[in-house]
Amino acid sequence: MKSTRYRLCTDERLVALLSDNDEEAFEEIYHRYWDKLLAIGYNHAHNKELAEEIVQDVLLSLWNRRHQMEIDRLAPWLATAVKFSVFKSLTRESRRKSLLQQQPANDITASFDEERIQAKFLKEYVDGLVAGLPEQCRLVFVYSRDHQLSNKEIAETLNLSPKTVESHLTRALKTLRHLLGSHRFFSLFSIFIYFFLKK
Repeated sequence: MKSTRYRLCTDERLVALLSDNDEEAFEEIYHRYWDKLLAIGYNHAHNKELAEEIVQDVLLSLWNRRHQMEIDRLAPWLATAVKFSVFKSLTRESRRKSLLQQQPANDITASFDEERIQAKFLKEYVDGLVAGLPEQCRLVFVYSRDHQLSNKEIAETLNLSPKTVESHLTRALKTLRHLLGSHRFFSLFSIFIYFFLKK
């Protein structure tokens, strides 16, 4: 029987135990989030079997990559992983059907649309991560990314030293780099779109 102490653990503690190869911590995460993730998967895929397969794969990936990932907020991380996995699965199926129908002329457009959708999801996820940063760090990132202000301009706007601005921006970008390194949902082209195309 699973120890009560694991059921009382916070997500942050479970993630820390997970990185130390604690199988019971993984089991607690599995049971704590299985139903929630299955609901998310089914809501997006409208296919119970596909949703179950995706949730299983996401949780297995969490275990297999436990030493490489730094997860600040477990629930949003898992939810996003399921959403992107559903998206990728449905996109592959859509492109497969397109190829079977022998419509190569539309395949390039479909591919580009897929990348734009990936970029949209990427922006939403990154925005979610940035929202969890300390207030000044978040503002520095937003002024830099969305308003294209220089470090000097940001420093003047927020009444901070340029060095502090640089420190906040480095922290925010480190979070973003870690995101892109930890998840394989995004292609290089979708990342390009995220940075250079404006909606």
